[in-house]
Amino acid sequence: MSEKLIGSCIFGQSGGPTAVINASAYGVIRAALDAEEITKVYGAAHGIKGVLEDKLYVMDEEDPKELELLLHTPSSELGSCRYKIADPEVDDTDYKRILEIFKKYNVRYFFYNGGNDSMDTCNKISRYMESVGYACRVMGVPKTIDNDLFGTDHCPGFASAAKYIATSCMEINKDARVYDTPMVTIVEIMGRHAGWLAASAALATEFGSGPDLIYLPETDFDLEKFLADIDKVLKANDGKVLVAVSEGIHYADGSFVSEAKTSATDGFGHAQLGGLATLLASIVKERTGAKVRGIELSLLQRCGAHLASATDVNEACGAGKEAVEQAVKGVTGKMVAFKREYVDGKYTCRYELLPLSSVANFEKKVPLEWINEEQNGLKHEFIDYVLPLIQGEPALPRENSLPRYARLKKVLAE
Repeated sequence: MSEKLIGSCIFGQSGGPTAVINASAYGVIRAALDAEEITKVYGAAHGIKGVLEDKLYVMDEEDPKELELLLHTPSSELGSCRYKIADPEVDDTDYKRILEIFKKYNVRYFFYNGGNDSMDTCNKISRYMESVGYACRVMGVPKTIDNDLFGTDHCPGFASAAKYIATSCMEINKDARVYDTPMVTIVEIMGRHAGWLAASAALATEFGSGPDLIYLPETDFDLEKFLADIDKVLKANDGKVLVAVSEGIHYADGSFVSEAKTSATDGFGHAQLGGLATLLASIVKERTGAKVRGIELSLLQRCGAHLASATDVNEACGAGKEAVEQAVKGVTGKMVAFKREYVDGKYTCRYELLPLSSVANFEKKVPLEWINEEQNGLKHEFIDYVLPLIQGEPALPRENSLPRYARLKKVLAE
């Protein structure tokens, strides 16, 4: 047992919102309020920017029942940011300011909830505090619907997004097959460099109503093969095709399909404006003559708390609680990671700790062996991986048949 460290804590959220990031917030805040070593609990407004700007909320003054509603409140209730701090060896301006704020509020615990860049921020702050001899335990709490954090089996937020995507694709597939005329529907799904989210559409296919074709950024995209795939399914499938594409699909030279200008040789000599689904829909319509719709799930897929996975909610909350409990025991410079296990054939998840330095700025991608030989779908290994994660329906609080989300007072610290 490490020497007891007495002082306040700051919790911050960073990066893109999810359906369960506030569940992690609740896990941290509730555990911190209950820890005798932690004298005051602050929430940073808009992540690390709130620390730099001395804009902190006093979580001790919140109604406990409102805090508990964070479990089922989507998005980042304290506010998020995409602020990348420099290496302290290059520019320590931000770090000096962070240290000033930490000293002002006697902050001895810092918890940061986010993805790759957030873990990088955590790692840098941990290193800096150690270098200047300021006792502060820094812990990372994982979050990202992209599921691309290195070292952890999966990330909080991914499962709920996967469940939303699979459900939405099932519904779109039903709608797209209503009429007796040829119809191609292209669904664009988030995922710039890793295709975990688009791959989740395979769940819909597995259970009878999903995409015929799925394309991920883990493999190079070939436009002519894509068109040939669609033509093949059109002929074999009564003139109906549903396609799921990751926003980050790219050509062999690395250029994103969504950003590419089409060449005069293929009949589309103008730059396509809009998203990837719009661009591909235009090309497919020109080539096939079928009616084509491009659908972009956009922000809907990352904040669909009404379709959240109870497993995801529980694991996200548990990760926040684990971060506090480990920090109080003396742990610092770590991220809470998930390890998958099976007990009596049933999925279970346990927490383990990884050095922040081993997690920051590394991306985990869909294994190539889980992608089919045609590179237009997923093998069953992916289904086995993701299916346990989407299980369970959270008991959503409701008011007048609408979701009842947390309403925090957000009292500023002085």
